[in-house]
Amino acid sequence: MDLDAELDRARDLDVSELADAIESIGFECTRCGACCKGYEGDDGPEPHTATVFPDEVRALQDAEPDPMEWRDVARPMPYGLAEGDDGPEGETFEWALQTTACGDCRFYEEDDDGLGACQVHEDRPLICETYPFSVALGGTSQPMGEAVDEEGVVRAHECEGLGRDISREDAEELARALKERAIRELREARGVTENYEPVETGPGEVVVHDSEGAKRPDGTRVQ
Repeated sequence: MDLDAELDRARDLDVSELADAIESIGFECTRCGACCKGYEGDDGPEPHTATVFPDEVRALQDAEPDPMEWRDVARPMPYGLAEGDDGPEGETFEWALQTTACGDCRFYEEDDDGLGACQVHEDRPLICETYPFSVALGGTSQPMGEAVDEEGVVRAHECEGLGRDISREDAEELARALKERAIRELREARGVTENYEPVETGPGEVVVHDSEGAKRPDGTRVQ
């Protein structure tokens, strides 16, 4: 895959056309929380998994009055890790938002009426801001499985809020964020490719490769 060519395509995305597609599909958040919770997979319970960029982790660290540790915000992306005697081990790529013991996003909470809310809504990652949409470009992520609807390059993923009316203003705001996310994902993918150097891991040791290089699960650099 030519990431530079895909990045050029992302930069050329027309926000108005993306907004047209979003309007055509329709969307309104119902605050059901499904995109923030763990779910039941084919092999049992699966934790919520949402990609978060390194700079987004740092923004979330500072989002609350008392700065959080890296581990409180993000965890190594589980894909590619092996389960050893001392827990997960091996190399993986990118970070996922940290989860609670029940598999929900650690920033998700529900009120007394069962309505979901993000505790860091203003600082939430782009993948959360743009869900349930993605764009069909190579090197960009397809959150929560295959698309259930599509319009042009816009893909819509499983969500009970799909098909509802959305204002033009909200559609354009979502479209701008969707374009920004596509660009950021491709820049991150290119950075990972450029900075990747294999690291030999021992039992119970995990190394995460992101666009800034190899890191330990606590966010510190591997020397």
